[in-house]
Amino acid sequence: MQDEPKAPEGRPRKKRHILLRVDSWIDSTVWNLGFKLAEAWEEITIFFRRFRVRGWKKLAFEVAGEAMTLGTAGFVVLLALALPAFEETKEDWKNRGDFAVTFLDRYGNVVGHRGIIHEDSVPIDELPDHLIKAVLATEDRRFFDHYGIDFIGLGRALTENAKAGGVVQGGSTLTQQLAKNLFLTNERSIERKIKEAFLAVWLEANLSKKEILSLYLDRAYMGGGTFGAAAASQFYFGKKITDVSLAESAMLAGLFKAPAKYAPHVNLPAARARANDVLSNLVQSGLMSEGQVIGARRNPATAIDRADVKSPDYFLDWAFDEVQRLAKEGKIKEHSVVVRTTVDMGLQQAADAAMESSLREFGEGYKVKQGAMAMIENGGAVRAMVGGRDYGESQFNRATKALRQPGSSFKLFTYSAAMEHGMTPETMISDAPITWRGWSPQNYARSYKGRVSLLTAMSQSLNTVPVRLAKDVLGTKVIVETAKAMGVETPLRMDKTIPLGTSEVTVLDQATAYAVMPAGGMQSRRHGIEQVLGYGGEVLYDFNRDEMPANPVLSEKAMSSMNRILTQIPVIGTARRAALDGGIVTGGKTGTSQSYRDAWFIGFTGNYTTAVWFGNDDFTSMNNMTGGALPAMTFKKLMDYAHQGIELRPIPGIENPLPTGNHKKGDTPAEQRQEDPALMALTRPRSLSGESTRVLKQLAQALKAAPPLVAGVEKVAEATRPAAGLRQGSASDLRKGTAIVSPVVTNSIP
Repeated sequence: MQDEPKAPEGRPRKKRHILLRVDSWIDSTVWNLGFKLAEAWEEITIFFRRFRVRGWKKLAFEVAGEAMTLGTAGFVVLLALALPAFEETKEDWKNRGDFAVTFLDRYGNVVGHRGIIHEDSVPIDELPDHLIKAVLATEDRRFFDHYGIDFIGLGRALTENAKAGGVVQGGSTLTQQLAKNLFLTNERSIERKIKEAFLAVWLEANLSKKEILSLYLDRAYMGGGTFGAAAASQFYFGKKITDVSLAESAMLAGLFKAPAKYAPHVNLPAARARANDVLSNLVQSGLMSEGQVIGARRNPATAIDRADVKSPDYFLDWAFDEVQRLAKEGKIKEHSVVVRTTVDMGLQQAADAAMESSLREFGEGYKVKQGAMAMIENGGAVRAMVGGRDYGESQFNRATKALRQPGSSFKLFTYSAAMEHGMTPETMISDAPITWRGWSPQNYARSYKGRVSLLTAMSQSLNTVPVRLAKDVLGTKVIVETAKAMGVETPLRMDKTIPLGTSEVTVLDQATAYAVMPAGGMQSRRHGIEQVLGYGGEVLYDFNRDEMPANPVLSEKAMSSMNRILTQIPVIGTARRAALDGGIVTGGKTGTSQSYRDAWFIGFTGNYTTAVWFGNDDFTSMNNMTGGALPAMTFKKLMDYAHQGIELRPIPGIENPLPTGNHKKGDTPAEQRQEDPALMALTRPRSLSGESTRVLKQLAQALKAAPPLVAGVEKVAEATRPAAGLRQGSASDLRKGTAIVSPVVTNSIP
């Protein structure tokens, strides 16, 4: 018998032997690694036992650890909130104000200036030493010691305020104030303060202290329609900033806190008292001795006599933004220009007076502190704008920048879309409880009327009806598209609650949209600039020449139906207090947001559209104010004034669009003016007959169509000297920009 081969058996045994060795190596390596790790962990534990604390020390360390964790998380959240503000720094922010703009009203009168500085810019090294010291002693004594945020100064301010039981000292640094002036608004909110703090640190990292101080002195609002210390020096004292005395420097430095309150041409005693505080700050900060300031105390500064002519500052801020937009779009190339605006100073003063008288008379009772208003003439020209109660106190323009819930005034877009879908004011619909994706809106009175017409539903501001239209007929997308087509520029949320006006808009948005109705369903084309002129008289931009014509946004049938509904609201609906005297046909809609945070009325005649809003900057609730109360009353004050002595235009689609001439007792202008003393001084004189108005309009159109006079400064001055739009001056004055030539004499008689 032969032996079996051994090689095949040897190979499997050898293979098994190798695998066993590998397995053994893995086991031993893993065990050794675990053992070493355990030893290392034990050594680490023994080492840290030396630092173990007990008792109150352990509690302190635990609290500190949690604080660091929460602080880090909070810092990340704050940084996320500040990111939108940093987007502003990506633009050419340092030169965004590199414009020198002189603004004219609609008739060619100078009403204000905007730009980087309206006088020759003075380097910081050439400014008087006592002016720099006065500013730093009052606004930021540790300016050269902090890095944008002064925690020591903030702690001191908190301590002083706590002792006084109120705000007597601010904690913001000069850099923080500059960040607010350059990038932010005056809106009082935690979000704005967070952005301000981060931007202050960013400015400190990107600019020198000298550059920050120079920008601050150049950009701050100083009252009287002036921006920057150089312009304020010329306005208040009639001298260059390099020539001001210590007393005058103290008065200028005192303006930064509250320019409207301490403006010397308005309240000289208050300005002098504030200047005396600045002198005390100089002594307390050690920058000057009492002996150095005693002369300024005994001989306080006196401002030159100026007429109290109010500048339409909120309007000019918006118009200045429009100039920069035109430049960005390439429609104008020059940065030193004259701008003929659309503002009517008579209407502007009436709007200011109406807002102020309403807040003074009813503000405390309704617990409301702020309001805004925008007035647009049929054709899109913005004739008046009120961005807040006091520009000197807050330059935040609530007419163009504040986003507030419009409430029922937003229903215009839902009902307009319904009319475009073939409905009419007589279409019947159910006013009954409704639930849409878990949401059950209710009417204001918590009651329901059953089957009602759309006219009744809109005039009585029923909530279930527009929600039912959105749910069963339109959809939210159609409503949003209608709002955008009618002129709302603010981005809108497309959620189920939008039919009741929960998506925020601006006052100017609402005025623009409602102005479509008297325009016959055409775009209202809101604008604040008629022309932009070079200082040589050349027309750089003309609205009617350079902008697209208006397009229809509503069909004639839908527009007519909506006007039939809207003109009934001041008669049988929620806006009876908005009905104008003399039987002038008026349309409009009220609006009230949740918890009475916002109250609106937007109304129109054939001549003007006006949007009025009341509320509080901190979003606190008012005392049961609805849109049919103070907003409607304020609308009536302004519109009654605006329609005195003018040719009334009809509202399209209305059977009897003009008043019948039947006047009730108290409807005459003289009797009506006596009801509101605040508007007595603004009584608008009756102007011209209808025939004379038509002739002058034809003449104005002919002049506007004529070619511009650009043959030269002297020829322009000579050719237009008799015109009402020329402020008298020599040709050399024209070259300097001190005499303003307007090629167009007038637009139209209001």
